[in-house]
Amino acid sequence: MHAIVAAALKQRVLVIILGATMMIGGLFAYRTLNIEAYPDPVPPLVDVITQNPGQSSEEIERYITVPIEIQMAGLPYVQAIRTISLFGLSDVKVQFTYDVSYQQASQMVINRLTQLGNLPNGAQPVLSPTSPIGEIFRYRVVGPPGYSVTDLKTIQDWILQRRFKAIPGVTDVTGWGGKTKTYDITVDLDRLLAYGLTLKQVLDGLSNANINVGANTVNIGSQSAIVRSVGQIRSMDDIRNTMLSVHDGTPVLVSDVAKVTVGNQPRLGIAGQSDDDDIVQGIVLMRRGAETLPTLTGVLAEVDKINNSGILPPGIRIERIYDRSALVDITTHTVLHNMVMGVTLIFLIQWLFLGNLRSALIVSATIPFALLFAVVVLVLSGESANLLSMGAIDFGIIVDATVIMVENIYRHLAERSAGHADRSTLPTPRGLSGKVATIYHASGEVTQAIFFSATIIIAGFLPLFTLSGVEGHIFGPMAKTYAYALSGGLLATFTVSPALAAVLLPDRVSETETIIVRLLRRLYRRVVDRVLVRRGFTLTIGVGLMACAVLAASTVGLEFLPKLEEGNIWMRAALPPSVSLDEGNGYVNRMRELIHGFPEVETVVSQHGRPDDGTDPDGFSNGEFFVPLKPFDQWRKGLNKEGLVAELADALRKGFPGVNFAFSQYIQDNVQEAASAVKASDCVIQVRLRRNGT
Repeated sequence: MHAIVAAALKQRVLVIILGATMMIGGLFAYRTLNIEAYPDPVPPLVDVITQNPGQSSEEIERYITVPIEIQMAGLPYVQAIRTISLFGLSDVKVQFTYDVSYQQASQMVINRLTQLGNLPNGAQPVLSPTSPIGEIFRYRVVGPPGYSVTDLKTIQDWILQRRFKAIPGVTDVTGWGGKTKTYDITVDLDRLLAYGLTLKQVLDGLSNANINVGANTVNIGSQSAIVRSVGQIRSMDDIRNTMLSVHDGTPVLVSDVAKVTVGNQPRLGIAGQSDDDDIVQGIVLMRRGAETLPTLTGVLAEVDKINNSGILPPGIRIERIYDRSALVDITTHTVLHNMVMGVTLIFLIQWLFLGNLRSALIVSATIPFALLFAVVVLVLSGESANLLSMGAIDFGIIVDATVIMVENIYRHLAERSAGHADRSTLPTPRGLSGKVATIYHASGEVTQAIFFSATIIIAGFLPLFTLSGVEGHIFGPMAKTYAYALSGGLLATFTVSPALAAVLLPDRVSETETIIVRLLRRLYRRVVDRVLVRRGFTLTIGVGLMACAVLAASTVGLEFLPKLEEGNIWMRAALPPSVSLDEGNGYVNRMRELIHGFPEVETVVSQHGRPDDGTDPDGFSNGEFFVPLKPFDQWRKGLNKEGLVAELADALRKGFPGVNFAFSQYIQDNVQEAASAVKASDCVIQVRLRRNGT
């Protein structure tokens, strides 16, 4: 290590240039660093969705859920299998351990599904694309007057969904709300009997007419032409003109026995926003393991392209409801704010205590160097950062070694200026003399102490590297980032700091105590004198304080994770289990109107029931509300989020007695639900006390 310090002092200008270059490179790397707002702590979870419209929950359980569950039994590394059977929907969640990746787990489930026998009505199980932190963008399809939710839903399913799925990093798009367009054929039984037809003949005739048939080839001269019959139905007139049979030499068409109209499939869910009771909403889902920022950038670019080109019909546009970039921007701002505040505080403290501006600048330079060094390593290793990993770095620990180094260098230079002889036993390397030699000797004196201090810090972080499971996935990135930053701080201590000291510090300095140091030293001496006189009393007070601390620690609440403020509220309303979709939606609309009346609320999006693809297995009794909030500086004075939630809960419970409400946050709710496989904010524990045998 002495050789490194000597080399840095000999090439001090080059070291400073390299340090500045590294910091500039770190700034560019920071622009490409993928920052996740929240780590994904959930082990691989494969969700098998099977829809069979018309079957009751008992039939779904018996004929679909149980066979799939049996087929999944015996898979290696399976931790738990949880199932839900609803009307027309089977949901089988297969939870794996961290010994396999999500891709491996999915492949094992797919292999088992291929061995599954035929399910009723040709039902086909599929894997759900959802993930705990995968919902990165929500939008609404808006059209001019005259466009129905059926038209908007058709655009969502046939245009928007396909374009978004082509973006790298996007795995699927979940559509919420609207009506799925159908062509309804209403058969007149009297006409059917008059022509001597049956309903089966109508169904067979339509089925046979809606196909393209391939034949062979025909040689036309020297060329070969492909022969095929095109019969696929493309319009309502094609349906009306489909021939069913011949009656008295006259073709019988569908239009002779039935009416063809435009309808919609039975609705499974309804979405609303603010004052609109029926909207078409889309949720863009990010692939597991994909990076948020590049994926979100592609999504936003596609939205801009769709809105500003002729892809959609005139007047149709996409309106943003939510995107993850807002939370990522808050995360980035928090990290930068912490770094600036840390540099400023350490600079001021070093200046106030040491009384030298240049030494304070040298110490403060270590913080951006260490952080940007960590950013460079993260980018080169292909790792991502998050608020927990970047925001938990202790700047005091990072600059601890530099403070020791610079303080000792300053003291030696002051002694040299006062004419004291150099007491160092280290041999002076060739090429170093005068002030530079003094800096080298001062650095050599504290090398062992710095390494001892760094070893203690590293030993304290070793348990974080041994964590596994959920804990390892949450705190592992933080431990790595801390290690990178600490390495950068040590590198700066033994290279950049001595080089800066050789360039910035003058040949002659004076070590004088500042006013703050003199006051603290005077106070310390008085306290020490009194403590030494009353040793027994002091020890008793110390033991008493320690006992009080232990007692207080036993009553302090514990949290596994610090709560990440997402700037929104995710609310769930549990209606009576037997409520219908239409009746329940009236209550949901009134709840949304009540929530939107609070001045702190930006907008409210309600989701009643479940989406058509079955990825959110719920019945008509479930209502969910996504409530983005305005910036805190626009809130009523003195009101915090806990107070707002309390006001919302009180107003809703008064307005809708008998309905259970639960409050959470968007990502927090998804992560907790994926980790426990139950609705995270629906857990209610009732405790009833009995007394005197009653």
